[in-house]
Amino acid sequence: MSFKNFEGKLILRVVLLLLTLSAPSVCILKGWSELLVFLLPLIGYQVYELIQFLKQAQEELNLFIEAIQYRDFSRYFNEKSASAQLQSLRKGFNQINSTFQTINKEKETQHQHLQRILELVDTGILSYDLDSGEVVLMNESLKKLIQVPFLSTIHALAKRDPSLYTEVTSLSPGITKIAQIQTPSLERSVYKFILSSTVFQLDGNKYKLVAFQNVNDALDETESQAWQKLLNVMTHEIMNSIAPISSLADTLKNRLQETTVGGVTEHDLEDMEEGISTIKYRSQGLLKFAQTYRNLSKITKLNLEQVHVQNLFLNLRRLMQPSLDQKHITLTLLLNEPHLTLEADPNLLDQVLINLLVNAMDAVKEQEEPEITLSAYSSSEGKVVIKVTDNGTGMSREVQEKIFIPFFSSKKNGSGIGLSLCKQIIMLHKGTIQVQSEEGKGTSFFLFFR
Repeated sequence: MSFKNFEGKLILRVVLLLLTLSAPSVCILKGWSELLVFLLPLIGYQVYELIQFLKQAQEELNLFIEAIQYRDFSRYFNEKSASAQLQSLRKGFNQINSTFQTINKEKETQHQHLQRILELVDTGILSYDLDSGEVVLMNESLKKLIQVPFLSTIHALAKRDPSLYTEVTSLSPGITKIAQIQTPSLERSVYKFILSSTVFQLDGNKYKLVAFQNVNDALDETESQAWQKLLNVMTHEIMNSIAPISSLADTLKNRLQETTVGGVTEHDLEDMEEGISTIKYRSQGLLKFAQTYRNLSKITKLNLEQVHVQNLFLNLRRLMQPSLDQKHITLTLLLNEPHLTLEADPNLLDQVLINLLVNAMDAVKEQEEPEITLSAYSSSEGKVVIKVTDNGTGMSREVQEKIFIPFFSSKKNGSGIGLSLCKQIIMLHKGTIQVQSEEGKGTSFFLFFR
């Protein structure tokens, strides 16, 4: 509306000037030469006024264009100090600036919403310019995942993790693959995640958007469920096969004791009885073995309560002290927060820690100064961390990758049940268990509770 008023005033000025300019022609035709003396100054004045008006309007327009060029939509054109002819022009400029400010606020609001959404999602998001490699977007989830607070270019990732850099830069749009990253964080030494990407063009530049979806927890849970199903099948079959054997062996033994068979010497009977007794003994051992494995699939409910870590540690030391003294092993308790508590099932948590301590005692038995450290603290993310460390023989990378798999054991007489059971118990607590070890330097187990 303001620009229409300005346009109307400009047209009116031009019309008046044209009418004035036509007046001398009429005067000449009519012979009114005296009137020309008055009309010529008036024409000159109107021409001057029109030029001044157009000049001022041009200056105002230049200022407005300059503001648009520098995106200074906050500039205000004072309407009151302007002449009556320019007030409508300045009002129109102010209206345009106000509209741009509203659009910018809406865009900023949308941008803030997008930023909040990206910060809330667990998926890591990375976007970078394909030509320059400049990183234009990196959300908090990705920063935590790869333990990098900032990336100026995608090429900086090559120094942090060359293999991950290769995976990201070589990933074709529409293709997904599973990758992993080794982090310095104690909470999880290796992260597994699904990589996917897309490429888009904006303002003539090509960008690559890469998503990092953490699948460690999902893989752990799937693995646990798969092993539980396997255990159910195996224990069912083992027990169905062994129970009749044990019963039959017991029956045969009783009958041999009551019956004397002709032609069979007493020595032969003793051998047969001893053999059958051995079968019975081994059958009972296998039944007990199968029953222990079946317990893996029975732990489904927790009796949660607030556990004081200090009391937990002291009870464990009292329980394990006789064995430690017998093997001359030093147990050190470290707890910088005496009032540290966590929500857990105390009986199951005891079972986990006893298992880890027994394993640690076995690992340090050949050391000249065997030592085990049991510590706890609050992590920077607000989690309670319990750590069991020994100065034993350590484990190879291959062994570390398999120690939580049921039936796997690096010990000659190991059953492979302990650490599998520990992992299931910690997962039921919505926590994680991780191991860090180096051959010849010792091992640390970390329990993380939310």
